[in-house]
Amino acid sequence: MEELILNQQAGTQGNKRKFNKLYAMQLATIFLGFIVFGISENIKGPAIPRIQFDFNLDEKQLGTLLSLNALGYLIACSFTAILVRKWGIKAVSIISFASMILSGVFIYMSHNYPLFASSYFFMYIGNGMLEIALAILGARIFVKNTGTMMNLSHFFYGLSSTVAPLLATGVMSLRVFGHELDWRGMYLVMLSLCLLPIIAALRSKFPGDDLPHEDRTSLKTLTRDPAIWLMVLILSFGVVSELAVGGWLVNFLEKAYTWDTVKASGLLSAFFLTFSLGRLLLGPLTDRIGFVLSLILFSAFSGVCTFVALAGGERLAIFFAISGAGIAMIYPTVMAFIARRYPNGSDTAITFTVTLMGVGSVIGNYVIGWVIEGVKNLYGSTTQLGLLRGLQAGYGFIGLCAVICAASGVVLYVYLKRRQELI
Repeated sequence: MEELILNQQAGTQGNKRKFNKLYAMQLATIFLGFIVFGISENIKGPAIPRIQFDFNLDEKQLGTLLSLNALGYLIACSFTAILVRKWGIKAVSIISFASMILSGVFIYMSHNYPLFASSYFFMYIGNGMLEIALAILGARIFVKNTGTMMNLSHFFYGLSSTVAPLLATGVMSLRVFGHELDWRGMYLVMLSLCLLPIIAALRSKFPGDDLPHEDRTSLKTLTRDPAIWLMVLILSFGVVSELAVGGWLVNFLEKAYTWDTVKASGLLSAFFLTFSLGRLLLGPLTDRIGFVLSLILFSAFSGVCTFVALAGGERLAIFFAISGAGIAMIYPTVMAFIARRYPNGSDTAITFTVTLMGVGSVIGNYVIGWVIEGVKNLYGSTTQLGLLRGLQAGYGFIGLCAVICAASGVVLYVYLKRRQELI
């Protein structure tokens, strides 16, 4: 009898060790995945001037090249969930990482513009697949402390995004066998880092692939749920408010307050610092107070900070940076909400929401440009006052996006509370 009990205890301990090792590999896949995802999206900054020079591109051609990001992303969104249902999330994750490595090889070998543009487009298809795959992995694995773990995962994205431009600059100047790597070699080296999460994924197993097709939430059922449409609004306006800061803050500070580039870039770095710290430190709060209430409070906080910075002028510009702590929480908290509300259809829900968000973010950035030009023309397109008012209006729209995000959250809160489905 004692021998039987000892054997059972040994078996339990063995299963526990096996579980811990499996979970460790799952976490390694996700965390390393977000690190290489952040790197792949943010190494282009130092490389773009050299790419433009090497291929003699004008501004229009450069803009077209960068727009491939959005196009490749949206194309990837359209088929990634289908591949997940057919082949499983493990296979799709590995394919996503492998396609990034392959695109690095193609970019390295591209010595004419058509080949380079095709390779760049292929990279962003892999990039889009990777974002969907990582979101689905998180939704399936983080069944406990979902908000904390989602925000922690996205913290690694923010961390790698911060250091990626510095890494890219350093790698481009490296000499290997007497030859400088330059931007082509840099893309090859940096994208080859995707091999690390591939190794972790190969040693992992992921839940959800064995779920029968009839038990999965269909797209038709999903689109009948008002909550998912409100989530699309929250995510779209939240992401526009988040991404627009990177594109417009330095421009605003230089032209509105005549700051030099170093000082303006310093405030942008402070925004990314508060952004990353928000995801690292405030994640547990989302689990404690609830996902919907968190979305309301954090997006409202970001909007208020933006308007305080605009109203206070140059002396309160630090509030532009502080707003990062609030808006950082929107994307991972939406993913946590989806994972909790649609446990049997998270892949469909994530793909649907993120695809519409991609469309919304493209439109949102165009609207910011239209607002700036419209207000500038109203006050005098050639005057300093016209420029100042135009930039203030454009940045005001960024703050307004955060406020609309919070307002959509209030509508969602009321809807779910009435149905006693509040998360």
